[in-house]
Amino acid sequence: MVGALALAVAVLARQWLEASMWRHMVLQFPLLLLTGAAWAGALPPAWQGRSINQYGITGWVAASSILAVLMIPRVLDLALLRPEVEVAKCTALVLAGLALRLSWQPAGRVLQFFFLGNLLAMMAIVGLLYIDSPLRLCNAYLQDDQIRLGQWLVGISSALGLAWLGTVTHEVMQREAQTCAPRQFPAAQDDEKSHSK
Repeated sequence: MVGALALAVAVLARQWLEASMWRHMVLQFPLLLLTGAAWAGALPPAWQGRSINQYGITGWVAASSILAVLMIPRVLDLALLRPEVEVAKCTALVLAGLALRLSWQPAGRVLQFFFLGNLLAMMAIVGLLYIDSPLRLCNAYLQDDQIRLGQWLVGISSALGLAWLGTVTHEVMQREAQTCAPRQFPAAQDDEKSHSK
């Protein structure tokens, strides 16, 4: 349901989303990624442990490569000019979302840190290039729109990084609290029962 809704918004509002460079990448891209992630949730559990995607490495590499290519300004221009590139872009983003969903848990925290750290760093660097470039990198969009997109990419990469670190910190603190919790010995438990009687 969520996947179908996200795809419908991405397709039906395509002209409005692609009329602005920042909406094109900051709104349409996540909608298509969400579509793939939602569809991955409907796949059989056996797909989580496929040998082709052990520890989620294959999925992370595929998703990172797709997103790296689609951040190139020339690709955004071609997606607006050529329908086959637009279809390829949308299909690739859906597949990237599917790969990320299937690879998230198998990867574990260490591999998540490695791949997510690289992906977010790449987003921030691309954002800074969009902000600092004296030239208009996309022929289809104005330079003000390019700068706005750069600001969004830097902000989103920072927010996602902090959210992931916050989640990991919370999990570690919970685990430490459970480990350090005082354990009652059987004799103490018997005393408590006798007192309660």
